[in-house]
Amino acid sequence: MLIQVLNPSRVAANDEQSTPKRERTVPIPSTITRVPGYPDKLCVYKMEASKYWQVRCWIAGRTYRRSTKTQNLRQAQSFARTVYEEWLAGNYQSAPDPTGAAAKAPKALQQGKVVTFGALAAQMFANEEARVGRGEWTAGSLQVLRNRLDSFILPRWASAVPSEVTYQSLLDFINFMSDQHSTITISQYLVAVRKVLRHAVASGQLEALPDFPKVKVITKSRGAFTPTEYRRIIRKARSLRGVRHPESGAEIRIKYKVRLKEQIMPPDLGWAIGFMVHGFIRPSDLKTLKHKHVEVVRGDNTYLCLTLPETKSHGKPIVTLYSAVRIYEQIVKNNAPRGLAKPDDYLFMPQLRDRHYMLAVLSFHLNWVLGVTELKAGAHGQPRSMYSFRHSAITFRLLYGQGIDLLTLARNARTSVDVINTYYASTVTGEQNIALLQSRRTRKAKA
Repeated sequence: MLIQVLNPSRVAANDEQSTPKRERTVPIPSTITRVPGYPDKLCVYKMEASKYWQVRCWIAGRTYRRSTKTQNLRQAQSFARTVYEEWLAGNYQSAPDPTGAAAKAPKALQQGKVVTFGALAAQMFANEEARVGRGEWTAGSLQVLRNRLDSFILPRWASAVPSEVTYQSLLDFINFMSDQHSTITISQYLVAVRKVLRHAVASGQLEALPDFPKVKVITKSRGAFTPTEYRRIIRKARSLRGVRHPESGAEIRIKYKVRLKEQIMPPDLGWAIGFMVHGFIRPSDLKTLKHKHVEVVRGDNTYLCLTLPETKSHGKPIVTLYSAVRIYEQIVKNNAPRGLAKPDDYLFMPQLRDRHYMLAVLSFHLNWVLGVTELKAGAHGQPRSMYSFRHSAITFRLLYGQGIDLLTLARNARTSVDVINTYYASTVTGEQNIALLQSRRTRKAKA
């Protein structure tokens, strides 16, 4: 009996030929991820041919694909929602409607195309983008609208016919949101829904707006810090500088999406806290603030003049307190040797080009500091966050600023007098300003 001995290298070569290589544009199975709240046919995935997430969807007998141009999964899913709505707006024909909702639509719609709520949202959002281009609205407000659509509105109604958004469905939505959100947040989400439905009426897709349930807005003061608490927090942030977070690095990576090298407490947290308290800026300004936006003014008074990008329809410069100058000088001293203090460099964690991620890293470390100092909640249970330092900045000026008027404070903080009265001044008690309450006017001496 003859036994044929095969060359192992030839066998391996034949195996490679018999197992075809995966095309570089074919989705990697382990990366295929659906978009929450949307049909399973809409998904994002990765492939060997690109470092970016891709979006894919099957609509009306055709498969649509597009690159999201981002490596961030959440941003990719948001992009997928947007393009899905655009695809629907151009291709979606009304399907058999077992609920009979389409039959209640205007006659013109019954005879032609019935556009979904999601497609109308895409059209409305495009109109709002045009308003930003004309300078009628801010890019920050547009992003807030995008976030609200993506978070709860589109996952609930994207595939619905506009006439399905009734009083009862809106009431169900309010009840659903009430478990975890304030009345202010709920009312703002209803404003976004109303924007979409108004566009539906204007474009002839809906005869009239439905009745909207009334939501009584209950204002709650954000959890500001007392001066003693502020000092404890900033001292702890400084003492933890260069220390790695005590939790497991792998667990942090999964739970908070913070990479291993950013799990060490940066000096930027202490600087950001101090800068917010002495500079009146919002947390979102930490992402966009560059050296070209900062001018050091020295004269009778020393301060920083911050010419920040416009936020919430406010574009006037901000004048800081003197302490912000010292913080800025520390930032420059630390970053200049690394070549990161040029006009177009960011002030806080300039090495991170993804600014959304940068703010997430700072918030992660702030949560660590608040946990160690046991200051995550205020005296009345208000949750504390990065925004609490802006609240503290305005509250401190109300308490300790001699003779400061609300209009000056509101304009410098890029807000309104009404907002200060509602959210900030509400925490100021008579006892805290006892000296002013007990003061007496002095009579002018007679000539």
